[in-house]
Amino acid sequence: MPRREGEALEEIRIFSGSAHPELAQDICDYLGVRLSPTDMGCFSNGCLYIQLQDSVREKDVFIVQPFCLPRMSDHVLEFFMLLDAARSASARRIHAVIPYFSYSRSDKKDEPHICITARLLADLFVTAGASHVMTMALHSPQVHGFFSVPTDHLTATSVLAEHFKGHDLRDTVVVAPDIGHAKQATHFARALGGVSVAAANKQRLDDLTVRVEGIIGDVRGKRVILIDDEVAAAGSIVGVMEVLREEGVREVTVVCTHGVFSGTAVERLSGIPELVEIVTTNTVPISPEKRERLPNLTVLSVAPVFGEAIRRNYLGLSVGPLFAY
Repeated sequence: MPRREGEALEEIRIFSGSAHPELAQDICDYLGVRLSPTDMGCFSNGCLYIQLQDSVREKDVFIVQPFCLPRMSDHVLEFFMLLDAARSASARRIHAVIPYFSYSRSDKKDEPHICITARLLADLFVTAGASHVMTMALHSPQVHGFFSVPTDHLTATSVLAEHFKGHDLRDTVVVAPDIGHAKQATHFARALGGVSVAAANKQRLDDLTVRVEGIIGDVRGKRVILIDDEVAAAGSIVGVMEVLREEGVREVTVVCTHGVFSGTAVERLSGIPELVEIVTTNTVPISPEKRERLPNLTVLSVAPVFGEAIRRNYLGLSVGPLFAY
């Protein structure tokens, strides 16, 4: 990084909530800047307490926090408090960096009397003080439009595709877990050099269970890369695997941006003999216990993607090449 550019970046302030400080530190390491400290705690009555430990007056402030287990609601409230603290301290611009926006799954009114939570939170981010948002691999692309401030919807495709560089991808097909993610699968297949694409015909029955009625495309006897934006309970993976077995598939690699692995997901995944590798990123923290129980798990870092987006935003450069379109 040129000296003049590095000196300019020293003027930014990057803070982290309690959800994933390791990722925030990795982003700072990429940029060559210091992670600004915060004083965070809880009062005796259960209320959260947050104080920024660096001056942010007339500075560009970047706050990094994914919404992840086990204290997801606390992480959301922490984020709003950090935003408000920066605004109250006269920050020049406040950037909300949300590596994993879990509520993007709540994007429409598909049942009576429910909240479209993704839209609600998008409004609350602006109310709390965010003037710009960075996020990655939204479950529903339309959530991008819920934010009323400039929003960079980033992709981990380059990071995930780089992992397969040098692999023998002959007789390999990229499979989307449902028709709605076929476009994502096509982008990934193109990044791998133009391998074939297929999609599952899936119907979700509840949060844990899906029904897969077949595969659209030729997968018989192929090696499969099954790609999704996130793996939470692993219901989609299990459902698609049942159909892939019927098609004679004996080697499957699961690829996702957000490795949530909630509930019994680890048990479900470890019980699939055809699963040779699970490739995910560090948008959410993955505990040592889960890593130990999934020896075929590979975790890639998206810190360079977020770091580069921060650098380009602050220096007034184009962020287009990092976008998920």
